[in-house]
Amino acid sequence: MAFSSSDDVSPRATDGTLADRVTGLIAADIRARVYPVNTRLPTEQAMTQQYGVSRTVVREAISRLKSEGLVETRQGSGTVVRDPKTADAFRLAQAGPTDAENPAQGVLRILELRRGIEAEMAALAAERRTTTEMTQIQQALRAIARAEKEGRDGVEEDLAFHIAISRAAHNPHYTELLGMLTRALHDAIRLTRSNEARRIDLAAQVRAEHEAICTAIKARDAAAARTAAFMHMHNTGERIEQAGKDFWTGDSRAAARRVARAKLGTPAAAVVTPQRPTPRKAGRQL
Repeated sequence: MAFSSSDDVSPRATDGTLADRVTGLIAADIRARVYPVNTRLPTEQAMTQQYGVSRTVVREAISRLKSEGLVETRQGSGTVVRDPKTADAFRLAQAGPTDAENPAQGVLRILELRRGIEAEMAALAAERRTTTEMTQIQQALRAIARAEKEGRDGVEEDLAFHIAISRAAHNPHYTELLGMLTRALHDAIRLTRSNEARRIDLAAQVRAEHEAICTAIKARDAAAARTAAFMHMHNTGERIEQAGKDFWTGDSRAAARRVARAKLGTPAAAVVTPQRPTPRKAGRQL
């Protein structure tokens, strides 16, 4: 069925880019319980047919929904719907005049917030990690390298690396807090990685910083792990500050604006076996 302004959808679904409109449609369906909580979203292929758009547009829409806390990726379950009520906890920041003039500001604030969290988390991981947890951290690091080699952005793999460290800290609140932050900061991590990927030397710096964190945790050197994680966040901020004006255009500028109004939701609930939602009678196309 062709999309028209008479469809009962949110205003966001009828304005902006195709990604904006698809995001609005899916978000509206989640809030209307067309896709119930803890169920899987349809496959990319199904959604491209349902909304009449490319896979790239669908992927961008899903990425934005993750940033808003409406969906999450669960291992072995795909993209799963979260409770919209818990996703709408509160906004991490409000964009002001400074953010409009310098879109990097929102990302820098987030990196500043993560700096202390990541540093202490890595130190505790160095002191408390088990052999199995160390293996998981190393596997997560290798997964980032594979993603880069395959030409992918490595955002999910980057998040998985930091979450593996949080679990090795043996304080569940770190994992819960990082779970909230990673949903809200998905765009921020995408921005930092896309900026670093533009130059071979920056990408090499990031790999070295990740390796330093991993090496310190493996050596059970808490002080070195704390310093390595702190400097990783600090250096990431410096790389963002040095990004030229040409970087803050188009998709990057739009992502920075989403970061400024990102919501900090509740941590992910225990994984349950999701059921597929009841198929829609008629999909709306754009």
